[in-house]
Amino acid sequence: MTTLTPTLSPEALVESLNWRYATKKFDPSKKLDAATWQALEEALVLSPSSYGLQPWKFLVVQDPALRAQLREKAWGQGQVTDASHFVVFTHRTDLTEADIDRYLARIAEVRGVTAESLGGFRQMMVGNLVQGPKHATIADWTARQAYIALGQLMTAAAALGVDTTPMEGLDPKAFDQLLGLEGSGYATAMACAVGHRAADDAYAALPKVRFAKEDLVVNL
Repeated sequence: MTTLTPTLSPEALVESLNWRYATKKFDPSKKLDAATWQALEEALVLSPSSYGLQPWKFLVVQDPALRAQLREKAWGQGQVTDASHFVVFTHRTDLTEADIDRYLARIAEVRGVTAESLGGFRQMMVGNLVQGPKHATIADWTARQAYIALGQLMTAAAALGVDTTPMEGLDPKAFDQLLGLEGSGYATAMACAVGHRAADDAYAALPKVRFAKEDLVVNL
């Protein structure tokens, strides 16, 4: 697919983003329909990442008992249990040559090329992420990649009229333990509650506070 006919006008996009806010109270009786959630899952899968490496997994926690336990480790925030869906964003704690080779094998499979033809790309990634100075802080780098996916999910949800709450207010190590991530090579970065706002969430009616565009966007 080389061209795309926009289905959302510029005005509608801005309206959706103005409508979006960090929902404080979800209506637990309102569940996302299957088609909407499937589209949001695809938005996660299609999230961009540096090199296209995708150093993450998205854990969609559906079990009510587990979500109740996670709520206790997220300072009791009701969004964890009341939202229709709860996604924990995890990131790779390390990157090895094997991780690079796995990604290159996927490129070869999808694009119908040989692994050998990707040798230069491999050398660049290994030199930067595995053997270079960046490797000393690679877990921080992969966590930052996960934030790109979080932004994509929230924007896609807003475009579909779905509410979200990004959540850093949680105990990552406790989440790792509850989710069985210890020793897996992945760790919790943050989470996002997804669903529909409660009718009595007072925050929904508050004006959005942003600095003026000219204070934030600089044209050079």
